[in-house]
Amino acid sequence: MSELLAWLSDERANPSIHPLLTIAIFVVTFLEIHPFQDGNGRLSRILTTLLLLQADYAYLPYSSLESVIEQSKESYYIGLRQTQATIRTDSPNWQPWVLFFLRALQQQKRRLAAKVERERGALADLSELALKILDRARQHGTVTTRDMVREAGASPNTLKATFTRLVKMNLLVRAGGGRSTFYRLR
Repeated sequence: MSELLAWLSDERANPSIHPLLTIAIFVVTFLEIHPFQDGNGRLSRILTTLLLLQADYAYLPYSSLESVIEQSKESYYIGLRQTQATIRTDSPNWQPWVLFFLRALQQQKRRLAAKVERERGALADLSELALKILDRARQHGTVTTRDMVREAGASPNTLKATFTRLVKMNLLVRAGGGRSTFYRLR
């Protein structure tokens, strides 16, 4: 593990390969070392996310790489085994794992693009008031009718109808009741 971490540190300080290749090689080597009795796979996926975020791939919190890997288990294990069988040789074959890894990232990107398009379509149908409500919820975590009466100057009845529509569209979740009702993003 010390050698792997030193290599990662050196590669980050003086990159000789693309950051995605660095991350792929780090992960497959980590899994080959298998430093813990249990949880190495889960930890490798957490480390993958961390390393990708540190390499400025900021989209990760919005799309699950874990679910992509879960749906590609057979390819995951084939790429992993083929590469790991050569890691301790004079000429490791990184290709099977790197291809799997890059394809998984590509699939993750496609899923996120589809999600963005769906949301873009849903948002296109919203009124200016509904967009203000969603912005308020995004900025503050929650939003109330009282907040929006003050901020947008809308009537409570109009707000009630708009909140109800946003809940039905699965954009907001209603919590509390009566005067204590508030909404948060789904």
